[in-house]
Amino acid sequence: MNGGDAYAMMEAQYIQSHHRHEIRDDQCTSVLVKHIRAPVHLVWSLVRRFDQPQKYKPFVSRCVMKGDLGIGSVREVNVKSGLPATTSTERLELLDDEEHILGIKIVGGDHRLRNYSSIITVHPEVIEGRPGTMVIESFVVDVPEGNTEDETCYFVEALIRCNLKSLADVSERMAVLDQTEPINRF
Repeated sequence: MNGGDAYAMMEAQYIQSHHRHEIRDDQCTSVLVKHIRAPVHLVWSLVRRFDQPQKYKPFVSRCVMKGDLGIGSVREVNVKSGLPATTSTERLELLDDEEHILGIKIVGGDHRLRNYSSIITVHPEVIEGRPGTMVIESFVVDVPEGNTEDETCYFVEALIRCNLKSLADVSERMAVLDQTEPINRF
């Protein structure tokens, strides 16, 4: 088995283990994967900050927490102009610092993402002999009236791709400053 096959198997195993969503007929779902040239601890330090999504999410201008940072806490997010929304209310569903899993559910806002929930998992990997991270994000959301499943998935995937690209950019800049050591493979 070559390295690409091993990564594909690991990816499939992580998705099967952590990215299960119950899907109704009027919903769509998808899974996106991003490989980041930064160690898992740096990437997770950004992803786990439910109270500061603007650290890497380019469409978030402001975040106000309601309550503590525990499961069930809620954040009010202001969205930058250019998107068909100005606010989103989101609840923390899962935060596992050992397994590096974050789950959120959108519970309100002036947008069309109804019954949206997502899971992000962060996994260590080696990229070109250095510590890297595989980030997997999956979601499920209602297909709004007047839209197709493909249109809805395409829109949400585009937002997630932008967030994951920004996460990679921020993490990789942090990694350069951190000067992480290469991993020796035997």
